Amino acid sequence: MDILLLRFDAPLMSFGAPIVDNRGVIQSFPALSMVTGLLGNALGYDHADNDALEALQRRIRYAVRQDRRGRRLRDYQTVDLSKPYMDDSRAWTTRGALETRKGGSASTGTHIRERDYWADAGYTIACTLDPLDATPTLDDLVAALHHPARPLFIGRKACLPATPLYAGRRTAASLKEALHAAPLPDWADDRPDYRAWWPSDPEDERGRPVTDRRDWVNQIHVGQRWIAEGTVAPSEPANPASPSS
Repeated sequence: MDILLLRFDAPLMSFGAPIVDNRGVIQSFPALSMVTGLLGNALGYDHADNDALEALQRRIRYAVRQDRRGRRLRDYQTVDLSKPYMDDSRAWTTRGALETRKGGSASTGTHIRERDYWADAGYTIACTLDPLDATPTLDDLVAALHHPARPLFIGRKACLPATPLYAGRRTAASLKEALHAAPLPDWADDRPDYRAWWPSDPEDERGRPVTDRRDWVNQIHVGQRWIAEGTVAPSEPANPASPSS
């Protein structure tokens, strides 16, 4: 199996889960839709490129290793949309649509949001495509990660990577095996094994269903896939060397 290694290292990361009202909660690992959006953004795909994003999402297979635990941080956001400087294009947008509210006081015009983030966390992602011979190829993804079409972020636009996302390329028998073989970054936690998630099936006793596949036309999460959660013990110690090219 030909596999890309990605490194998620940022002051803040957001692995979005379903939003309830104005509360933007997060989950422990990056969703399939998020990985698709990140790679699609690097390739230059636009949100309106529904067919290209859907085709890429169907091909992505990935596993995740939590190298540094981090901590959950909640950002409490509030703005009075009744203020004159919050009109027109300077107002908040929700799901790409301008959000305006009428009212002359904070009691009627204030909008509140809560957004959760992972602070000081770090992850290694082993990613491949199925089938390998379709477009884009893994070589296309490597080129896009080296020279992305636009700035990349890990979840939300405020979550800018602290280091290059591309962390090398290797072959392995499985995605989980690739996580086992991938060296730890020098900033990883010091422990014997590390929490991990990888593709699974209903017969796996460690497996569970998740709904993180996006319907890119209607902008909702649909379907069900199975992942397993466990631990992996990396075969190589922390390595501060630069990622291979």
